Amino acid sequence: MQIGAKIKALRIKKGLTQEELGERTDLTKGYISQLERDLNSPSIETLFSILEVLGTKPKDFFDDSLEEQQVVYTEEDQTTHFDEEKKYQLQWLIPTSNDKEMEPVILTLTEGGEYKHFAPSLAETFIYVLKGRIRLVLGNHEYIASAGNAVYYEASHNHQIFNAHQGETQLLLVATESYL
Repeated sequence: MQIGAKIKALRIKKGLTQEELGERTDLTKGYISQLERDLNSPSIETLFSILEVLGTKPKDFFDDSLEEQQVVYTEEDQTTHFDEEKKYQLQWLIPTSNDKEMEPVILTLTEGGEYKHFAPSLAETFIYVLKGRIRLVLGNHEYIASAGNAVYYEASHNHQIFNAHQGETQLLLVATESYL
């Protein structure tokens, strides 16, 4: 059983940040982060305190029979966010993807659109350009990818995606870790 992953899933479901959970349990954000990555194990007292804040009982937390894996996700499961300032729309294809190794999204960039600037991380990213063209800035290098092109990179440098098309660009982006 991965206690950390279950704590993270409950925290996210409850809409709390690591810092908020830490404040409500008198723990540090760093400690919560370590717990969620299974780098540290909580005492029984600490675990029960966390579960109380997350609104679950220990019996339910440890009962794996309650968890049935969802395999097929429909459009109703998906959520969308639009950033008017940076001119992009992000569509989460799997509602619990931020609890998983991979996070698949559809990113739509309107003309002149740009996606967030990311600092270096351990994430890996796969992109398939569905339509239009992107410009990927990865460290000091720039790459262009058009519809039908696939892109794969380790996010070990600053990176950002821009629409390099006169019109809308759409891509499937799958990232590991907490890229999005």
